[in-house]
Amino acid sequence: MTSTATAGPPLDALDSPRRARAAIALVFAVHGAVSGTFVSRIPWIQDRLDLSPGQLGLALVMPAVGSSLAMPLAGRFVHRYGGRAAVRGLLSLWCLVLVLPPVAPSLPVLCLALLVYGASAGMADVAMNAQGVEIEQRLGRSIMSGLHGMWSAGGLLAAGFGILAAHQDLDARLQLGVTALVLLAVAQPVCRSLPDLRAPEETEAPPRFALPPRSSLVIGLVGFCAVFAEGASMDWSGVYLKDVTGASSTVAAAAYTAFALTMAVSRLAGDAAIRRLGAVRATRISGAIATAGGLLVVFADRPALAVPGFALIGVGVAVVVPLAFAAAARIGGNPSQAIAGVATVTYTSGLIAPAIVGGLAQATSLPVSFGVVTTLAFALLLSAGALRRAEPDPAAGSPKGVAAAAPESPSGAALTKM
Repeated sequence: MTSTATAGPPLDALDSPRRARAAIALVFAVHGAVSGTFVSRIPWIQDRLDLSPGQLGLALVMPAVGSSLAMPLAGRFVHRYGGRAAVRGLLSLWCLVLVLPPVAPSLPVLCLALLVYGASAGMADVAMNAQGVEIEQRLGRSIMSGLHGMWSAGGLLAAGFGILAAHQDLDARLQLGVTALVLLAVAQPVCRSLPDLRAPEETEAPPRFALPPRSSLVIGLVGFCAVFAEGASMDWSGVYLKDVTGASSTVAAAAYTAFALTMAVSRLAGDAAIRRLGAVRATRISGAIATAGGLLVVFADRPALAVPGFALIGVGVAVVVPLAFAAAARIGGNPSQAIAGVATVTYTSGLIAPAIVGGLAQATSLPVSFGVVTTLAFALLLSAGALRRAEPDPAAGSPKGVAAAAPESPSGAALTKM
């Protein structure tokens, strides 16, 4: 479905650009904080329900299923309520569902809770990325990498509090309940500061449930490669250090820290690199860095090689997903539908990657598994051209494929202030 765009005012005519950018950055940080809080207390949930590794693995598949089912609904929600209201409602829901997993009394109920958790996460993710791309387009410069960096920073900060709570033997039901209320309280004023961008009333609504357009799948596959490396490194770096290089538990934990910190810092600094290099060249350089890191990991025989290897993988994959979202939003017709398609492919990759790495390691070895990760990182060099839509247009001062005076909304039409 396509719609005729009408001219809309630039962002500075709608609201303060600085205020809008700060607000969407904090939205990303809150979303990341919810995720980081939950991840840090997974061991507590496993112990409380006495789950085997296989049972826990089954439960942790549910967020991917929920996200995949719910993401295609986000476009309709954004169209009906507008970008600001959609982000506010869905982010609030995402904060509140944080209380569900720790109170689940059994594995089936936990699976249901995580299904709802994933569904709310996916819809909020699509809405906030669509809003971020709109703000980026109206500003005429890259900000998506920095927004995803704020997500990583929020997740790291929340995970740090979660680790401290676990060290103090704090009941996760209490911790996650209080955290949910705090994050909800933060989200409300932050979302009110977003520009109220809506499609014109005469614009036809998108389908209630729409499959992603084919044009988004190629971009999604680029994100798939990056997120696969990210998911594999996050979940297996510590085990790799311990089992392959003989590292102590403390050093093994440092591998994840190195990976997560370098990825967060690289995302926060990534917009400047993208503006200087362009999306395609930045992706190719990222792929080269991630490949070099993967090779260090594969051939590492001591921690001094593996830890820097995981850090380089973090640097290499950092900006690829933000660029994939920016490119998807510029695929004509219905940008939110394309963003949902890319998000479904990329995030599913991150959730299945740990299982695939584990299965390959069981059949062969962990170095062989990370040989596959390295191959996917190398594929970023070959597929970088798919992100050309995210290239800024130096002549126009706005992202390529987006008219400076009439950017398209997540629902497929130019936005106007209501």
